[in-house]
Amino acid sequence: MLGTPAYAALSSSPDAATDYDTSLQPKISAHPLESLDNDSVSAELLADDEELGEALAGLPMHPQSRKLGAMSAVFLILNKMIGTGIFSTPSGVFLASGSVGMSILLWILGGVLSLTGLSVFLEFGLAIPKSGGEKNYLERVYRTPKYLITCVFLGQMILLGFSAGNSLAFGRYVLFAAGVDFPSERSSRIVAVLCITFVVLVHALRPTIGTKLFNALGIFKVIVLILVVVVGFVALLGWLPIDNPGNFENAFENSGFGGGTYNYATALLRIVYSYRGWENANYVLSELENPRRTLAVAAPLAIGGVMVLYVLANVAYFAVIPKYEIAHSGVIVAGLFFRRVFGDSAGARMLPLFVALSNLGNVLVVAFAHARVNYEFGKEGILPFSSFFARLNKHGSPASGLFLHWLVTCLVLTVPPPGEAYEFIIDLNTYPSAWINALVAGGLIYLQYNKHEQWSSPFHSYLPITLAYLFSNLFLMYMPLVKSPGQEGHPGFAMAGVGMGCLFMGVVYWVVWSVIMPRLGGYQIIDEIVIEEDGNESVRYLKVEN
Repeated sequence: MLGTPAYAALSSSPDAATDYDTSLQPKISAHPLESLDNDSVSAELLADDEELGEALAGLPMHPQSRKLGAMSAVFLILNKMIGTGIFSTPSGVFLASGSVGMSILLWILGGVLSLTGLSVFLEFGLAIPKSGGEKNYLERVYRTPKYLITCVFLGQMILLGFSAGNSLAFGRYVLFAAGVDFPSERSSRIVAVLCITFVVLVHALRPTIGTKLFNALGIFKVIVLILVVVVGFVALLGWLPIDNPGNFENAFENSGFGGGTYNYATALLRIVYSYRGWENANYVLSELENPRRTLAVAAPLAIGGVMVLYVLANVAYFAVIPKYEIAHSGVIVAGLFFRRVFGDSAGARMLPLFVALSNLGNVLVVAFAHARVNYEFGKEGILPFSSFFARLNKHGSPASGLFLHWLVTCLVLTVPPPGEAYEFIIDLNTYPSAWINALVAGGLIYLQYNKHEQWSSPFHSYLPITLAYLFSNLFLMYMPLVKSPGQEGHPGFAMAGVGMGCLFMGVVYWVVWSVIMPRLGGYQIIDEIVIEEDGNESVRYLKVEN
């Protein structure tokens, strides 16, 4: 956090995306090769940076008509948040909490914690309205050692930013909906590879269709959850030909299982994971129309809407299904709901299709967002073969960034053996993400209370809210290390160790990229801020001969 501020405070004007005090800035130009200080270094760039400069100079601009509006931004967030969690997690949450009332309160608390995260990301996003998400926020705070935090985040996004989990879930549910009662692992993986391939091709070759598709799937998810909520409340009113399970009588009475601090913490952990994805629009701010206003409208609307739907969907489940069936339903609680309301055959057909389409929507928005983060890494020159990843195709899509996302996802889908080890890899990103988010929250507190940083944003996250988000991530970092009652060993240590190992790979890359290779190659790495023709600001890391 030490050193001269690399970025000056933005003005509070909501439309001034690049209104900086340039006295604290590096030299700024419309082209990354024009602002070198010839007195301190040679102006002769290495060949790979000349190639990167040529690639950047020829980039097609994003036409204004291609920018995402507020509703598309809402569905970008909503599609990532609503996956399989709300259709499967309520059973485990109720089993751990032990009572109907406490279960619903925990779902409300999980939504509130997501809103605290939104507060932090709104302050950062409205101050630094460009694509990249946490990458930009970490770089703004942790500037020493130089480039280290960028490489750490690079390690997380490249190694763990895959769509394998939801692609595989799509494969399983599609096969189940097609009448395959017990889909094989091999068949599920094949369909998963086809799923991510379809998504990447659509985004690369028909980006407008890709946007319309994830908008449509977002609408579909909302309709499904509204249907669940409406049916549940109709059941509460006694208008359905099903028995009243009576779950709301003595709602806070323990049901004979769960309860206690550890179980409440476990339930909350599952709920927080079900709310993941609320930060998705921050990764693609450069793709949004009037990014500050769009983010300020879309993010609260999407997260608040999901929170209301999640809480009311749980009320609906309890209004229809006896609580002991919920407790022992595992991941098919939504299946029980549809079966009790619509009958065995209809419920069996509808649920797998709903969940499969929900997973497809998630894969669409994750690929869309992560490809643009890869593209930002390429533009900056920090990725190997940066000139390749810094290109947009003739459709204005980051096809190379999409290819990288596709490659990593397919490797995760095809290389690991089946079993617990595979499921472990699929869920691996949760632990490093908690570290990254804790660093973001702590960094915001530092910026707000260090006058030398000259930090300013159109939105202010108040200290208690930021602290709540910080401590929620510390909780996510701590819980996997806690041994549950009666448990042998510490399986959570493996996830923590491997997850931190992926972040450490970023440190290794930093040592090689910024220390060893410059010494061996006789060059140094310099960075500059560039204001591009479309008004977006970006950083370039350039190799310059000594």
